[in-house]
Amino acid sequence: MVEKTLDAMYRGGMYDHIGFGFSRYSVDEKWLVPHFEKMLYDNALLAWTYLEAYQSTGKETYAEAAGQIFTYVLRDMTHPEGGFYSAEDADSEGEEGKFYVWTPAEVHEVLGEEEGGYFCTVYGITEEGNFEGHSIPNLIAAAASSVSRMALDEGEVRNRLEASRRKLFEHREKRIHPHKDDKILTSWNGLMIMALAKGCKTLGRSEYLAAAAKAVSFIIGRMRREDGRLLARYRDGEAAFHGYVDDYAFLVWGLIELFEASFDPAYLELAIELNARMIELFWDEEKGGLFFYGSDGEQLFTRNKEIHDGAQPSGNAAAALNLLRLAKLTYDSSLSRLAERQLKAFAGTVERYPLGHAIYLIALDYALSPPGEIVIAGDPEADTTREMVAAVWAEFRPNTLVLVVPEGERGAKVRERVPLVQDKLAIGGRPTAYVCENFACMSPTTDVEELRELLQH
Repeated sequence: MVEKTLDAMYRGGMYDHIGFGFSRYSVDEKWLVPHFEKMLYDNALLAWTYLEAYQSTGKETYAEAAGQIFTYVLRDMTHPEGGFYSAEDADSEGEEGKFYVWTPAEVHEVLGEEEGGYFCTVYGITEEGNFEGHSIPNLIAAAASSVSRMALDEGEVRNRLEASRRKLFEHREKRIHPHKDDKILTSWNGLMIMALAKGCKTLGRSEYLAAAAKAVSFIIGRMRREDGRLLARYRDGEAAFHGYVDDYAFLVWGLIELFEASFDPAYLELAIELNARMIELFWDEEKGGLFFYGSDGEQLFTRNKEIHDGAQPSGNAAAALNLLRLAKLTYDSSLSRLAERQLKAFAGTVERYPLGHAIYLIALDYALSPPGEIVIAGDPEADTTREMVAAVWAEFRPNTLVLVVPEGERGAKVRERVPLVQDKLAIGGRPTAYVCENFACMSPTTDVEELRELLQH
């Protein structure tokens, strides 16, 4: 079901095959005609999902989809100082989708008759069109044809289509662009930081790590008051509004992923600090769970708590997952107790409709799964360390804590904060991997192939 859905979404017109990125939803059952608005949080969550699909299946198409989403976000949705913009409108020049649709004549004008005809055939661009007399590029027909599908997998054909896509993209850039919603939201940025950090780990792309780190610097520098309080929104030099629970939960989520990707303990310290402030501001001492508004905000008749996943995840569910991961990292039993209360507080609601609470179920799965840790001690820049890290992150291990402990001062700080790595050292100065499950560790190894074998157990 997952693969069928991800394949259909990526081939359909809901995906921007010329400039990349997903529109927010489709209006038909084929994923062909989208509502053309592109949202930052949708693209963050879809990148995360395609990355995990890649880890689970090894299919390069899913890695390609995630990478193209990041290309779009870093190219079109990033503030010069690092934060991420919120959305791009569906309309331009008063017409929905005008920026994104084509006619065969336009394609031929850019590519010439031969290449233009081939591109139109593959991407379903026809005289009659599929959207108000124009065509939304898509690969739905190509997916239905075994011949076309085989052809698309051949490197020469893919290169030919990519060359055409680039020309069409450059031509499209001359059109009047849809309006960009350039406000920067802490919560949505937290999700994109999470996705980029996951992209760095899964695809080994350092530029994703750099972009995520720069976004964190932007938020902490521009959207956090001197007293440490996060603010929710930034635009035109002004940050405003007390951050909500989603702002804290999603940013902490991103920081935990960024710590795993960068091996930098500063991100773990910041995650711990913001998580503590979140508990202080939003925790319901009486019934458990986190209110949406902080205790320092306007005093309303009621303070609501949300656990249902809508277009965005529930902040409460993300917070539960964060609490579990931070408890495991720091051996802080108070966080474990809070996580348990968090899960129990909403269990009845989730039981009535589990499918509406996916992130809660991810947290529950994390809580109930056997504890697992993989620690790699050694120089992060060493080839062996890099190969070990790539081997670990090549597969889907959602409930396994993965840590790289560098040499020197950074490593000492990690050992000071994360008790489980204190006795896991590089043997003979060589990068060394420790694979542990259910509180029992296998013999450490300095050999990449042996590590791969241990990971299969």
